[in-house]
Order: sequence, then structure tokens, then C-alpha cells
Amino acid sequence: MKKPSSLTAPWRVLQAIATGGRAWCTRWCWVLLAVAASGAHAQTAATAPLPPIRLGMIEGLSGPFANTGEAVFRNLVWATERVNARGGVNLPGGKRLLALERFDSKGQNEEALSALRSAIDGGIQVVLQGNSSATAAVLIDAINKHNERDPARQVLFLNYSAVDPVLTNEKCSFWHFRFDAHADMRMTALMSVIKDDKALQSVYLIGQDYSFGQAVLREAKRQLAVERPDVRIVGDELHPMARVKDFLPYAAKIKASGAQAVLTGNWGNDLTLLVKAAREVGFDGTFYTFYGNAMGAPAAIGDAGVGKVIAVADWFPNVQGAESAAFYQSFRQRFPKPADDYVHLRMQFMIEALAQSLERAGSRALRSAEPRPVLNVGALASAMESAQVSMAGQTGRMRAADHQFQQPLVVSVMDRQGQPGVQFDVEGSGYGFRTLRTVTAAKAEQPHSCQMQRP
Repeated sequence: MKKPSSLTAPWRVLQAIATGGRAWCTRWCWVLLAVAASGAHAQTAATAPLPPIRLGMIEGLSGPFANTGEAVFRNLVWATERVNARGGVNLPGGKRLLALERFDSKGQNEEALSALRSAIDGGIQVVLQGNSSATAAVLIDAINKHNERDPARQVLFLNYSAVDPVLTNEKCSFWHFRFDAHADMRMTALMSVIKDDKALQSVYLIGQDYSFGQAVLREAKRQLAVERPDVRIVGDELHPMARVKDFLPYAAKIKASGAQAVLTGNWGNDLTLLVKAAREVGFDGTFYTFYGNAMGAPAAIGDAGVGKVIAVADWFPNVQGAESAAFYQSFRQRFPKPADDYVHLRMQFMIEALAQSLERAGSRALRSAEPRPVLNVGALASAMESAQVSMAGQTGRMRAADHQFQQPLVVSVMDRQGQPGVQFDVEGSGYGFRTLRTVTAAKAEQPHSCQMQRP
């Protein structure tokens, strides 16, 4: 396929990608795509479109967790396209589109910091990241220092998945906003189901050996002691993150322990490989998970997971309601491949909250408008503190005190597609997730220890 002759012809980029040209598409191509896909009307306008508001996604797009990084990218593409389809963000001087750029952190903190420097040097002032709480922590520190040193080019950090509770507690920052429920909130939702599982007498705790995995196991032990002191913890294990290729030894230990259930915060390939290994050794207990509802896990465990794989999330495709179903079907129309079937409501909330906050900040949102917009990030952050978004039949709001988004949580169990409450399956696997319990935002809300320092 011939590469488009010029990146000044957005429709050629769209045509190339539609016919399989993604292989040559660089980070800058995706910027143009975001503008072109939703701003075709600008091509026929008498004047050139205003420069866009640029967003920099820093994520592992290569390495063992590349599939999760690409899943994030699809969600953010869809979210920015939706804003751009209505003309963009309404700011003084005219509407501006959102342009999404991607930076590969390779799953490494040093690479993420290098990507942050590249983004800032390129003029990006809104950074998006989430897959790794350890990475989020170093980005928060770096952004705090940068914003103090260079107030004219301050940066906002929007976090969609890094859920170590410390990030909105001891390490809370005026420049950081989290849109996912943190680990303690998710654990509370899971525990509401564990508390009612009277047959459960023994559980094996296993997680990735970094800040998030450690936080999950620590909170699991604390909440079990309070809610189910009768349940024995027969295993408590951390494993290297993204380095274990064979989980059979771990699965064998789980089975030998006599555990009736596994509780894990594992995500990405570390979860998929774990559940595959458990199936291979014949473990027939329950998996209580944070992320067992996608990224290959349902297909990996198969029929053995029906009624036994439980997951918690901000939203599932089979949450009842016409708005929820329409939301999910719209995403699947945009990304029809079964492997691309992983939509996050929280990421849509995040981009909508950003657009809303930019518009609410109005003239205060821009330090200057030409030749490219320079954001007043302090004013934008202040507006973000009161963001409230409704979508897919759900509503969430930002808590100003610690910048932790508050939203309902749902606990669901794996079942066969077509069973009551399972209209949609996952990734073409024939298995979906049926709602067990919905936890209201008020019930999911947790106290915080943030001492917010505002500029």
C-alpha cells in the first residue's frame, strides 16, 4: 500500500488506515487522524481550523502489557472523537478539537519520564496515564517539580487506571486527578460479595510485586479480618510483575493449599497466564478479581469460570438499561474486532470531564491562543475539581478534597452468553458477566488523608 503523499491531507490518512495502513502510522499520524475523523467539516470551511488542544497519552505500547496500552488508546480515541464530532471544545475565539498523541513508556518508569519530557518539550500540557501505579507515582513527582519550576508551561495529569490508594492520599497533588476507583474502594465492593459467601472458608492471596499489588493484598487482609474473620488465608504471595512466563508453579501451590478462592489484583498478561495455569492444574475454586472480565481471561478459563470468576469495575456491558446497551453497542460498531472488545466508562468520563472543565474555565483556560493554545492549567484544574459527568445511565463526580472521582461500582460474575442478564459476551468468547451487586457512589466512597496543597 502506498503511503499518503502528505500529512496535510487528512482524508488520505483516513483512507490509508481504513485499508490497513496503520503499520506506518506514527504518533503524529494519530494526531492528524483525531482531528480529521471528527473535523471533516473544517476542510470545507472558509478559514483554517484553530490549533487543537493536544493530549499526551504515556503508556506501555510495547512489551508484555502492550495489549492493555492499546486498549487504553482505543478508548481515548473514541472519547476524543465523540467530543470532536460535536465540533470540539468551545473556548474564546472558537471551538477547538482535541488531538491525541501517544508516547510509548515501554512499561518502564524511566521511559515514562523520558516520554513526559518529550511531551512537555513539544508543548503538551495535558498528560494521560494509568497502567501502573508505580509509573503514576513518578509522573506525579516529576509534574509537581516541573509545575513549580516552570509556571508558564504547567501540566495537568489525568489518571484513568493507576489505583494505588496513596496517589490520592499521602501523594495527592493539585495537578493529578484520578478517574478510576482506587484499590480500597474496589476491595470494599468485592468484600460486599465475599461477606455473603457463607460457604467460603479459605482464600489464597496473590498479586504483582509492586505498589498496587502490595496495596491490594494489604487491604484484602485488613478487610477480611473485619468482615470475614472466619476465613483462613492459606496463601499470601507476591510475584515479579511482567516477568513470569509460567504460572504453573504458582497454580500448583494454590491447588495444594486447599484454597476455595483466589483473590488477586493482577491485570494484563499476569492475570491471563495465572487463570490459564489454574485451569491446567484443575483448580476449581472461585477467582475474586479486579480485572478478570477481559483481556483474554474469560476465554482462557472457559467453562470452568462460569459462576466462579468474579470481577469489580466501574461499569460492565451487561449493566441493565437502554443507555448502557447503546453505549456499548456504539463502541463495538467503532471497534468491531473481538480482540478490541474492552471499553472503560471511566475513560469516557475523564475526557468528558476535561472538555466540560475547559469550557467552564472559559477565558481563564487560555494563557494565550496563538499560534497554538497555551493552557492556564491552574484555572483548568480548579474547574476540574467540580466536574460531574453523566453517561451510559451512570453519573460520576470529582471530589475536590483529594481529586478522587466518585462513581458507582459493579460486581459481576462470569456466565454464558444468553443466560439471564448476559446479553453481551466478552471478546467473542461466548462468556459475559452478569451483575451480582451494584454499589452506589455513596457506598463506594472512602475517607482520605490528602492534605491538598493548592498554588
